[in-house]
Amino acid sequence: MSIVLQEGQAKSPEQGAKGEPKAVKKGADKAQQQQQAGSPAAPSRPEELPKGIAGAAVPRDGIADVKRMVPDGEPGALPLNADLAWIGKRVPRVDGPAKTTGRARYTADVYLPGMLYAVMVDSRLPHARIRNIDTSAAARAPGVKGVYILKHLTGGIAELKDPALDPASKYPIVRFAGQPILGVAAATQAQARDAAKLVKIDYDPIPFVATLEQAKQPNSPPVYPGVAASAGSAGGGGGAHNVPQKNNVRGPALGPRGAEKGSTELGFKSAADGGGAIVESTYRTQVQTQSALETHGVVADWKPELLTVYASTQGTASVRDEMAEYFEIPKSQVRVITEFMGGGFGAKFGAGNCGVIATGLSKQIGKPVKLMLDRRQEHLVAMRPDSEQHLKIGAGKDGIITAMHLVSYGTAGVGTGAGTAGPVQNLYKCDNVLTEEYDVFTNTGPGAAMRAPGHPQGAFALEQAIDEMAVKLNMDPLEFRDKNDEQPARREERRIGAQLAGWSNRKPAGSDSGSIKRGLGMAQGVWYRIVSMDSNAEVRISRDGAVEVLSGVQDIGGGIRTIMSQVVAEELGLDPRQVTVKIGDTNYPQGPNSGGSTTTGSITPAVRDAAFKARTQLARQVAPALGAHPEDLVFSRGQIGVKGGKSMAFKSAVARMNTDEISARAARSRDYADAEGTGSKTKSERITYGGVHFAQVAVDTGTGVVRVEKFWAIQDCGRPMNPLYLESQINGGVIQGISYALWEDRIIDPNSGIMLNPNLEEYKILGSKDVPEIHVHIIQNYLGLSSTDAGGIGEPSKVPAAAAVANAVYNAIGARVYELPIRPAVVLAALNNKTQGANA
Repeated sequence: MSIVLQEGQAKSPEQGAKGEPKAVKKGADKAQQQQQAGSPAAPSRPEELPKGIAGAAVPRDGIADVKRMVPDGEPGALPLNADLAWIGKRVPRVDGPAKTTGRARYTADVYLPGMLYAVMVDSRLPHARIRNIDTSAAARAPGVKGVYILKHLTGGIAELKDPALDPASKYPIVRFAGQPILGVAAATQAQARDAAKLVKIDYDPIPFVATLEQAKQPNSPPVYPGVAASAGSAGGGGGAHNVPQKNNVRGPALGPRGAEKGSTELGFKSAADGGGAIVESTYRTQVQTQSALETHGVVADWKPELLTVYASTQGTASVRDEMAEYFEIPKSQVRVITEFMGGGFGAKFGAGNCGVIATGLSKQIGKPVKLMLDRRQEHLVAMRPDSEQHLKIGAGKDGIITAMHLVSYGTAGVGTGAGTAGPVQNLYKCDNVLTEEYDVFTNTGPGAAMRAPGHPQGAFALEQAIDEMAVKLNMDPLEFRDKNDEQPARREERRIGAQLAGWSNRKPAGSDSGSIKRGLGMAQGVWYRIVSMDSNAEVRISRDGAVEVLSGVQDIGGGIRTIMSQVVAEELGLDPRQVTVKIGDTNYPQGPNSGGSTTTGSITPAVRDAAFKARTQLARQVAPALGAHPEDLVFSRGQIGVKGGKSMAFKSAVARMNTDEISARAARSRDYADAEGTGSKTKSERITYGGVHFAQVAVDTGTGVVRVEKFWAIQDCGRPMNPLYLESQINGGVIQGISYALWEDRIIDPNSGIMLNPNLEEYKILGSKDVPEIHVHIIQNYLGLSSTDAGGIGEPSKVPAAAAVANAVYNAIGARVYELPIRPAVVLAALNNKTQGANA
C-alpha cells in the first residue's frame, strides 16, 4: 500500500504505516512534471506580486505528489506553508529584545573572574626567517603575566608536503605581513598593548612576492620551497590536491569532475561552422576582506579538568575539535560557547591562531584570557581570493551553447582555494565544458571561505559573457538563458524578475541621452544543497509546561534560534514564545557548523523529528485523561484534544504526565529516497538553488561614478521557513554584492608586502547612503527531501549581485567593464575604448 496525496490535501504527521512510502508534496513546473524525483522544482503555490504587475501570481500548475521512503519514527510531510500556523510566517526574532537592549552577550562582552587581556604580536615583514625572539622586556612590563609563542600555525595557511624543505628553526617561517607570532597577556588591555611593543624580533628577510601577476612569473621568489596546500574549512575553501605545482603556481585542477566534459574543440568548431558566435574575454576581480563588525576573538579558561572557550565562531564543534587536537586533550575536556556572534561570512571556523594563543596563555598562567583581534589584524587573517579568468563561450545561431572553456588564476595568499569554476560547471546545460583552475601563492594573508567561495567571481565573468553572447546573436538575454538553463526555479525567477523590474521596457545599450545614463541588467547564480549529518537536537517537555529545544548549533545572525522555536511550536501546537531555545554550546547535542548555507536545511529536520518524538511520548501519557487513543490527539493553538471532542490546555495536559520530564533526541537523517528505492539523486546529480538578480544603475559618464538605484532579488531556498529572516539575509547578500562590485579592494604595497588600507575608513565598504531600493521576492520550492523541506539562503543571495550590476552598467553606457571594483577610472576607460573603437 502506498499513500498518495491529492492536491490540496494535508497529511497529519502520524500518517504512513510502518515501512510504507509517505507522499511528499513537491513543486514542479508543468514542463518538468516528468523529472526524476529529487530534481529542483519550481514554485508550488501562488505568491502575490506587488499591485500593478501583470500576471499577479505564480501559476499553481506545479503541485506534484511524489512518494518518498521516510525512515520509521519520522513525521510525515508538512502541509504547504499557507496551511501552517508558524512555519513560513514572519515571526519576530526571539532574541531581538536581548540584542536591542544590549543584554546579548558577545565574546567581547565576556568577563570572567581574574580574567587577563591579551594582544597578538604579528610580523611586519612579508617573508623572513626568525633568528630570535626577545620577550624579556615585555615580560617585565607592568601588569604582564605571561607570553606565549606559537609553535606552529593554523587558520588556512598552507603546509608543505615535505616539511623538511623548510630550514630547521625554533619558529615558523614568516610568509606574510600580519602572520601571528606570539601573544602577551596582562592585567589590562592597555598594559598588554604597551608590553607587545617591547617584543624584539630578529628577522632574516627573504625575497617576497605580493601580487598575482608577479607570482605567476617563473622566476618569481617562491612563497614555499616545495609543494604546499591548505585544507578547507567547514565553510568551504581549500584547494585541489594532487595537482602539479611549478614555483608559486599550482594546477591546473581540471573540471568538471577532474576532466574535460565532451570536446570543447569540437563545440567551438560547431559554433563557428554553423553560423553561431564565439565570445572570448578576460575578467579580473579583486581581493575582498571579510570585514565582520565583530573581529575574531576568544576567551579561554583553562582548568585541569576542562577547557572552556567562549568564541566568536561559526562552528562550536570545529573550535572544540581543533583545540583538542592542538593541545592534545580529549574532546570531552573542551567546552565551546557562542551565545551571540557579530558577523561571520566563512572565515570563523576552527580554533584560529588567536584562539591558540589565548588558550596557551590561559594554560600557562592559570587564569582566563581574552584575545580579540584589532581591526588591522582582522583585515589580514582572511579574505576572498582575487581572480583572473579567461573565458571562451561558443553558441549556435539557434542560441544553444556549444562549448565553454575557462582558465582561471587566483591567489589565496599563503593558502589555496582560489577556484572560480562553479558557475561555468553547473549553471548552464552544455555538452562540452573544460575548466582549468590555478592557485597562485603570494606572500599575503590566507584566503578563507567567504559567502559562496569562488562563485561571485565566477558569476561576474560568466554572466557577462552570457549577456555578450546574447547581444552577438541578437537575442534577449532572458530568452538566451531560457534556452540554456533548464533549472525550473530559476526559469520562474527570471519570469517574475522581468515583470518586477520592467524588463520589457529596457532601452538599447547606451541609448539614454544626457551625461547621466541609466541601465537595467540581470544575472543569475547557482549554489548547492549541502547537508551536515552532524546535526542533532533534543526537545524537552517538563511537567510544569516548559518546553526547551537544545542544540550545539550557533546563530551567526541568520535567526536559527527563532526558526527552531517555530518548528517546535508547529509540532506541539504552541506559540514560538513558549519554546525556550538553548544553542551555541558543545555541551548540547552537536549541531552543524554554519557555513555553505547548511544550517537551516540541516538542523530543522532534526528539530522537527525530536519534537515529533517528544509529542508522541506526550500523547501516550495524556491520552487516557482525554479518553482517547494517542494517535487521535490533535495539538493546536495551545490545546491538546480530540478533533470535535474533548480538549484541554497544553499546560493542564502536561501536568498529567506520569514523569517529570519527557526528552527526545533526533539526528539529521539522510535525504529521503524515492519510493522506487533509486535514491534522491543527491549523489549522482547535484541539487541546486537558484537566484536571479536585476539591477538598475545610473552612470555619470563625465565622472565615471556608478550608483545602483534599484535592485530586485528573486530567490529560492526550498521551503521558506521565515520570510522576515530570508528577506534580511537576501538584503545582506545584495548589499555585500554591490559593495564588492563598486568599492571593496584590499591594496597591498608590492614593495613592502604590507596592506595599505587595513581599516574601515580606507577599505571602502558600502554605507547606508549607498544602499539602493531593494525588492526581494522568495518563491516556494518544495523538494520533498526532509521533514521540513528547508534550505539555505546565505550563499545564493550573494552570488549574482556584482554580475547584475556589471551588466546594468553595460546597458547604461554601451561599453563593457571587465574588472572589479567598477571604479570611475574603469568606467571612463571603457567609455574611452568604445569611442576609440567607433573612430577606428
